Amino acid sequence: MAMFQIIHTRGHLQVYDHNGKFLFSADSEREVREELREYAESAA
Repeated sequence: MAMFQIIHTRGHLQVYDHNGKFLFSADSEREVREELREYAESAA
């Protein structure tokens, strides 16, 4: 199971993988969910 860390920074969200590698930033939690879904689909 993949683990992610989401950090609120200056009005947006930064998403990191379980190793602390930066994956992407987003403007909303909805955008984070959409991006994570696409990320999971591409990894499968």
